[in-house]
Amino acid sequence: MTNKKIIDLTLPINNLMSGVSIESAKKIAVDGWNATTLHLYSHSGTHMDAPLHFEVNEQTIDQLPPERLISEAWVVDIRNIQPKEEIKISHLEKIASDFVAGESVILHTGWSKKIGTPAYRDELPRISEELANWLGEKKVNILGVEPPSVADVNNIKEVTNIHNILMKKDVIIVEGLCNIEQITKPKVTLVALPLKVEGGDGAPSRVLAIEK
Repeated sequence: MTNKKIIDLTLPINNLMSGVSIESAKKIAVDGWNATTLHLYSHSGTHMDAPLHFEVNEQTIDQLPPERLISEAWVVDIRNIQPKEEIKISHLEKIASDFVAGESVILHTGWSKKIGTPAYRDELPRISEELANWLGEKKVNILGVEPPSVADVNNIKEVTNIHNILMKKDVIIVEGLCNIEQITKPKVTLVALPLKVEGGDGAPSRVLAIEK
């Protein structure tokens, strides 16, 4: 890995997260080893959605082709975005002419800094319908965002519509990224590996960015 920098874009899973419970199962003093029992909501922390999540089709998280999980990705700095603002095609104009079908997009909104506040979930910047369609038309492989969702989770019509557009156009959605500010290059190799949950609608994922 000489001359490469690896940035971990993954939130640590802990008991402070909604839908997460980590309990002691074994103790080394009693059982001879330490182990825990994990109860995880399938969309906890940094996670990947499968089309089954919104029943766009029957594809589950374990059925995603492994070759889709590693790709070149553009990092788009839109940290001037306002709470609840729609992210539009114009926000991606810097990469529009250079983007190649099959590459991925990471949106740097700085939103992970709001983790632990109500704004993280309730005031997130959202993917507009026009951008969702554009991402599909451009054949984006993976769309990675910092907020816990690509759309307003308090608006079921919007969250369903945006997920449906992206999934029908075969864009893989990764939500809950962090540490994007550590990336210094405009383009990285993105590695996004979800837990291989059979029949899963989504799964927590380990996501890395590799700078060459």
